[in-house]
Amino acid sequence: MQGSAAEQKDLPGWPPAVEARGQSRRLPDFLQSVNLKYVKLGYHYLITHLLTLLVIPVMVVILVEACRTDPTDLWQLWIHLQFNLVSILVCSAVLVFGTTVYIMTRPRTVYLVDYACYRPPDHLQVRYTQFMEHSRLCGNFNESALEFQRKILERSGLGEETYVPDAMHYLPPRPSMAAARDEAEQVMFGSLDKLFRNTGVKPKDVGILVVNCSLFNPTPSLSAMIVNRYKLRGNILSFNLGGMGCSAGVIAIDLARDLLQVHRNTYAVVVSTENITQNWYFGNRKSMLIPNCLFRVGGAAILLSNRSADRRRAKYRLIHVVRTHRGADDKAFRCVYQEQDDDGKVGVSLSKDLMAIAGGALKTNITTLGPLVLPISEQLLFFAALVAKKLFNSKVKPYIPDFKLAFEHFCIHAGGRAVIDELEKNLQLRPIHVEASRMTLHRFGNTSSSSIWYELAYIEAKGRMRRGNRVWQIAFGSGFKCNSAVWQALRNVKQSPGGPWEDCIDRYPVQIIDWIPASQH
Repeated sequence: MQGSAAEQKDLPGWPPAVEARGQSRRLPDFLQSVNLKYVKLGYHYLITHLLTLLVIPVMVVILVEACRTDPTDLWQLWIHLQFNLVSILVCSAVLVFGTTVYIMTRPRTVYLVDYACYRPPDHLQVRYTQFMEHSRLCGNFNESALEFQRKILERSGLGEETYVPDAMHYLPPRPSMAAARDEAEQVMFGSLDKLFRNTGVKPKDVGILVVNCSLFNPTPSLSAMIVNRYKLRGNILSFNLGGMGCSAGVIAIDLARDLLQVHRNTYAVVVSTENITQNWYFGNRKSMLIPNCLFRVGGAAILLSNRSADRRRAKYRLIHVVRTHRGADDKAFRCVYQEQDDDGKVGVSLSKDLMAIAGGALKTNITTLGPLVLPISEQLLFFAALVAKKLFNSKVKPYIPDFKLAFEHFCIHAGGRAVIDELEKNLQLRPIHVEASRMTLHRFGNTSSSSIWYELAYIEAKGRMRRGNRVWQIAFGSGFKCNSAVWQALRNVKQSPGGPWEDCIDRYPVQIIDWIPASQH
């Protein structure tokens, strides 16, 4: 039974537009009811499959015409070809030759067979209170420096289980060349032992070795230490990358990829680490105290291959590497700078312009990467926005491509909470996309160039990596550099035995809040 229009107007959810009887059958406002993100998604699918949609009608027409062809016409075509045997042979020879040249010169596929992240022993863990107490008792820091470190820790996003090297647990600390070597050996050999055990590859089978460590470069080199420990073969191609910052891991991958294009049927091992023992800052300049609060012990070993037989067991294949170097600009060059303070104490100074410089490097990097990975729909929207900005209105906001359409997973270098926040905002990512980065920062701290591998291990441990998924690893480093690596999963990937998250993944994600000392609760 229907009530009056006045009664219906007061019902919950009834549109206010039914004041008059003639408006009672009015259609809803579709501009208000349709979610624009679905419109955009439909546009994306339309443009992405535009070629297929155009080709299908053509193929249907060709098939219909072929069905209408008379058998006599086919016989006449065969007779015609018999009288042009030379032409057929020449065309066949050109086709075979071209195919052979293409197969011989095309880039070889580089597979990521497996990787291993170092998990330090529990006795190297450092809690907030322990960190501050040791900083106070060592006697090197004044009250202003101690208060600054406390504030950095509160906002850092680091948890209570990160690791510092053994030499930093003594009072006073005992940094030395011998202690730095011990740290390097523990990290590199610990990750390599696990890698060789999980993959079954013998050290003698490795033909290429690339090691990157920015601040610790002894003689003999770190790569020579690995050659000596594992008795690698005498003709191995070994490289040691130093002073290249937190983005050196991607640079090492790029170097290994280039070498695998030249040397057939070869394994390449990349070891990414950083050394803290001899690079702890014991002065009071605030810009040089930040690394003490953020950098922690960690490292990763990665096994790459160009053998086609390894495709069956490999986790990923390398799709793209894009490198951006802003070192020609003086501000960018000096924004992460190792130097001595006024008292002669060595440390790494971080400029206040770091985030702005990182943003500029990121913009350049994604401008290069975008056309390689983004669907054509996003590229057309970006181009249209650029034209509109240039021709019609300089105040038009630039269109930010939706990289979520290009990648399922993001491994953003866990350089600090501010870095992750800015990339989440500027790339318009959702919390789940930066979860791996935040949790890696919380559990392991900033492990420099290896942090992107702890993040990938987190995604695998969560069971989120599916066949065909694309991963974007992006890292920033001194110089100033922004480097990207793109991988594609070859199967549903699970975490390898002995992974860094093996015994704690069920506790994550955790809510990250600013730390407040118990005395202030």
